[in-house]
Amino acid sequence: MAGAQIDIERRIRTLLGSGAELERSEAGALQVAPRNEGATALLLKTSAEQGWRVRIEGTGHWAPGDGTADLAVTTRLLDRVSEVNSADLVVSAEAGVLWNDLRTAAADEGMWIAIDHPGSIRSVGSVVATGTSGPLRSGFGAVRDHVLGVTVVTGDGRIIRSGGRVVKNVAGFDLPKLIAGSFGAFGVITSVTLRLRAVPRSDLTLRAAGSRDTLCGAAQEILAAGITPAALELLSPTAAAAREWNLAVRLVGGDAEVAATRDDACGAASVTLSELPSAEASRYWSALQGAATDHPVTLRLATLPTSLDRALDLVAHHLPEGPVDVAVVPGIVRWSGTGSVEEIRLLRHTAAQQEMPLTLERAPWSIRSALGHFGAYREGVGRLVGALRHTFDPAGILSAAVGERP
Repeated sequence: MAGAQIDIERRIRTLLGSGAELERSEAGALQVAPRNEGATALLLKTSAEQGWRVRIEGTGHWAPGDGTADLAVTTRLLDRVSEVNSADLVVSAEAGVLWNDLRTAAADEGMWIAIDHPGSIRSVGSVVATGTSGPLRSGFGAVRDHVLGVTVVTGDGRIIRSGGRVVKNVAGFDLPKLIAGSFGAFGVITSVTLRLRAVPRSDLTLRAAGSRDTLCGAAQEILAAGITPAALELLSPTAAAAREWNLAVRLVGGDAEVAATRDDACGAASVTLSELPSAEASRYWSALQGAATDHPVTLRLATLPTSLDRALDLVAHHLPEGPVDVAVVPGIVRWSGTGSVEEIRLLRHTAAQQEMPLTLERAPWSIRSALGHFGAYREGVGRLVGALRHTFDPAGILSAAVGERP
């Protein structure tokens, strides 16, 4: 095995030359960092021809780089922000750009990307590939709703570009929505174009503490009043670093609009909503963003907003205690902690009977490979995903645990 690894490394160095950096991890795994799209395509084409198994990595701070593979392809050298176009409300960047750097580049032009992914150090490609949305999903939609264009190098080395650079371009096959949340099953994302918004003039957070049932009821009261906040998040005591459950309401927009919505929300809710000072609010949301990576496993359960109580009961019954945050508007329950294959599988199958799909967002390879990121809860889904994987990766070289192992 060691000899085979040395041979692969030698052949890649000869093939790519200065077009990539190669190094070994502490565990001895070969990691290849292409410098451009062409080198990425040549590497995957050769891997498909040689039958080398390939694992795709971003920064390595979200999912552990422990999947079975002959080599890991990292996008860390694809780190250029190509353009911030405030007139067209788009930003284009390579996949290895750190999200904080992208956010800063947009802010320098008075622009804002309304995505607050879980995990503190993430690359653009990682956020898009995993489709991991944070609290702002309530007001601005999932990651796929922000992706206007994407370039992907498939498992056999083809370069596919899809989508447009402007918001109005929606013609053709919607590859961006297919790639967002595909967990690297279809290829390496090399660049993306994302939707921008103007930086909001006002950004205000309201918070209440109490029992889960009381706060869940208050959230429904806010929605029933016709208010859709930028974020409406229900947090367990562990997630909120507090003694009780928290309800956090984030409002963004113009000064007058935010002030009026604040009054409406406070009037609609049967709990006392207190305004957080801006610095405290920033720390509050940042702490929630980084909390998931304090634990080895993170998963999300999707349901209707009216079924959140049932979803929370299922999580509490099947999994050990861990931080739980709930995006009320889209009906997303995210749990982080230490769970076994058996515990998560039982929860997935029980939730599937109630049409609540469970997505395994991150976990050690032993769990990912056994369970897959997705668990089909409707007939035919597994066959469809399998057909798509064969289209994008006909040689089957990409190490991506998408479906549950039979």
